[in-house]
Amino acid sequence: MKLKMYYKNSQDKLQASPALRGLCRRAVHAALTYEKIDFDCEVSLTFTDNDGIRELNREYRGIDRETDVLSFPMYDFAGGEEPEPPFPATLGDIVLSLEKAQAQADEFGHSFERETAFLCVHSTLHLLGYDHELSDDDDRDMRRRQDGIMEILKLSR
Repeated sequence: MKLKMYYKNSQDKLQASPALRGLCRRAVHAALTYEKIDFDCEVSLTFTDNDGIRELNREYRGIDRETDVLSFPMYDFAGGEEPEPPFPATLGDIVLSLEKAQAQADEFGHSFERETAFLCVHSTLHLLGYDHELSDDDDRDMRRRQDGIMEILKLSR
């Protein structure tokens, strides 16, 4: 499986360095590999700040507050929809607040890089149809998957 990532930086509070972009790409790739995705994929990743993600959260989810990451999937994998050739398949968009990621890293006592990678893994699972908000079982399943992927990345707790 080949992964093509598109990046956009829509904030100026934290540096979206080539190393950070590479880490995010590795995190998305690890999630896709863990989930045994065997077709070529494209994912868009936008870095934003709290104001930017709050605006999107309000517009698309009706929730007027900042969040850490938003996922905009192109397919309803949970509903049985899957990409068909020709590939690569555009899986969707990830929008990540670097400002919120830094605050959460500080709060949880780990690195900004670990938090950013985790949010990319979490969002990729949402692109693939997983939703931790549906039930306790779904939450446990998603946590198990996230933990397994973070272990592969050598970024587990």
